[in-house]
Amino acid sequence: MTEVSDGVLHTLFHSDQGGHEQVVLCQDRASGLKAVIAIHSTALGPALGGTRFYPYATEAAAVADALNLARGMSYKNAMAGLDHGGGKAVIIGDPDRIKSEELLLAYGRFVASLGGRYVTACDVGTYVADMDVVARECRWTTGRSPENGGAGDSSVLTAFGVYQGMRASAQHLWGDPSLRDRTVGVAGVGKVGHHLVEHLRAEGAEVVITDVREDAVRRILDRHPEGVRAVAHTDALIRTEGLDIYAPCALGGALDDDSVPVLTAKVVCGAANNQLAHPGVEKDLADRGILYAPDYVVNAGGVIQVADELHGFDFERCRAKAARIFDTTLAIFARAKMDGIPPAAAADRIAEQRMHEAAASRGR
Repeated sequence: MTEVSDGVLHTLFHSDQGGHEQVVLCQDRASGLKAVIAIHSTALGPALGGTRFYPYATEAAAVADALNLARGMSYKNAMAGLDHGGGKAVIIGDPDRIKSEELLLAYGRFVASLGGRYVTACDVGTYVADMDVVARECRWTTGRSPENGGAGDSSVLTAFGVYQGMRASAQHLWGDPSLRDRTVGVAGVGKVGHHLVEHLRAEGAEVVITDVREDAVRRILDRHPEGVRAVAHTDALIRTEGLDIYAPCALGGALDDDSVPVLTAKVVCGAANNQLAHPGVEKDLADRGILYAPDYVVNAGGVIQVADELHGFDFERCRAKAARIFDTTLAIFARAKMDGIPPAAAADRIAEQRMHEAAASRGR
């Protein structure tokens, strides 16, 4: 067994970041499928979380990401008030090269074999059309198209929830929830980020964007010839003078020992999962006077949407639930101040309390 694998197993069985109930390694040689399904907790109900399709450098890295993402979903679902635990799946490989109907059907069979302990949805590299295919083999699939009984694109309400988190951050820090004339930097203007830019511009915020894909940047600039400008990369974005809010909306680990010391923004509030690269970053942010809106709280709009799909989807009902992210975020800031801890730690305490109470009530 390699040293990296030992590290993954240590995370699973021995670290505070572990404690997962079940991890399933899936392989279908005929289609080329290699996947990991991680179930962190079912204390609140069936685990719910998306499927990430990504070209990981190693299988061990894929397992580690699945573990981290699944754990984050437990906390996200708890803070969103959902009757779901946390789970996540990753499919290993470049979706532009290996994604096929046969692969997605094989993946659906693996999810179905768990008998409803895990409910899947879209994530990075997977889309509504993919979930329609997966659903042909697995009824525990959300994020499907409206034509197939689903809720469609969950990034719409994910962005709306992040926007509410920004408004709550502005209320807490500046005494006014309005983002008019604030300058917001958005790193990643893909599925979620481009919807977030729409909300920001509608309110009159100035927006600075960056993305590794030039076409994504061009789409935003063509739509908003005024009030939006682009910079070459994330490092330039976080150093932009006059930035009020920084919104990481791409992959995780955006807040680390290199980025935090040079951040010019006073608020971090974005859609990316697992933004804190390692424990202790939340304290570094607090020490610099930067208000951090916990990622799994503010980006919960999408999971609120897909969870509703299981009960007969109603967009306005979901939008009303996602709007409560404003109040939830304010409550976390208040708890953090009361307990003298960073907001990320306050959110964890609230989520852990709900999961503990649910497990206790079920005799677990």
